[in-house]
Amino acid sequence: MGLACGIVGLPNVGKSTIFNAITAAGAESANYPFCTIEPNIGVVDVPDERLERIHKFIVTDRIVPASLKIVDIAGLVKGASKGEGLGNKFLGNVKECDAILHVVRCFTKGDVIHVSGSVDPARDIEVIEIELALADLDTVTRALDRVTKKSRGGDKEAIVQRDCFDKARVLLEAGTQLRLAPWTKVEREALKPLFLITMKPVLFIANVADDDLEGKDPGVEIVRRHAASSGAEMVALCGDLEGELMTMGAADRAGFLADLGLAEPGLHRLIRKAYDLLGLQTFYTAGKIEIRAWTIHKGDTGPVAAGVIHSDFEKGYVRAEVYSLDDLESFKSEAAIKAAGKLRSEGRDYAMREGDIAHFLISK
Repeated sequence: MGLACGIVGLPNVGKSTIFNAITAAGAESANYPFCTIEPNIGVVDVPDERLERIHKFIVTDRIVPASLKIVDIAGLVKGASKGEGLGNKFLGNVKECDAILHVVRCFTKGDVIHVSGSVDPARDIEVIEIELALADLDTVTRALDRVTKKSRGGDKEAIVQRDCFDKARVLLEAGTQLRLAPWTKVEREALKPLFLITMKPVLFIANVADDDLEGKDPGVEIVRRHAASSGAEMVALCGDLEGELMTMGAADRAGFLADLGLAEPGLHRLIRKAYDLLGLQTFYTAGKIEIRAWTIHKGDTGPVAAGVIHSDFEKGYVRAEVYSLDDLESFKSEAAIKAAGKLRSEGRDYAMREGDIAHFLISK
């Protein structure tokens, strides 16, 4: 679907290390600020155990999971909104993302330089959020100047935009992240073309030491409380350890996780949370050629889902034949599901459910 999560944070908090672990793309990671200049982009599979469950009952040539684009954006510093540390360029990269993964350093490893000289999660979060808000304030102020001139001539659209942009300006000057404010549908439509950073959903990542995998350090609790107070979620993981895990074979990884008392890598939780952060859900197609997970937005209808498979399918949509994984596991085959009257025929207004397995009938 072309949706992307941007990884942001101060320099040397572990952004590229986490990106490398997620994508195995080999983004440069080094012990000095601004080792990432251009954004690194990777596409990551969304962990989904349901694919193998479907495969138990449907023979296929290949299994294709859903995917998500992750962008590793260079470290931001205090003054980034004014151009410090190549800040204007980096903030432009953030604007192009759909959601933000905010990495906060919670480990105190002595040989990794901290751009501020010490580890302080509360201060680090504040620096990033202030710079993002200042960047938005600059965008909103320029847009407000533009539409104010048009509104004086009685342009109705410009008047709506003027009032909306002024509301955003006041909030930003008060230090409020715009995603926390109530917005009407009309206001959201007015703000959308500005690609405001603080309107984007955020997932905080507490990068912890390898002896604090449960995230019990006081610094992690600071991140956890801040996330809760700002309507966001948080995941704690050790970037270095996750990187090691991703280099292991499946058997060695499973054994290492068992030794650590973990059911799965922390990155799997992170990727699923990022997927959910974007308001996405999954449906499946399953047959002899492939079993594939497809990505749509929550609430999308059958025709929209069909259009994800092929753009012509949305226009030619007739109906969807749909069943659930629970049905498949209960009846063991699609034929048995149909014989039991559990195969549903859904029309154009049907809102796809999470985990639907569907066949689409398309007119030629």
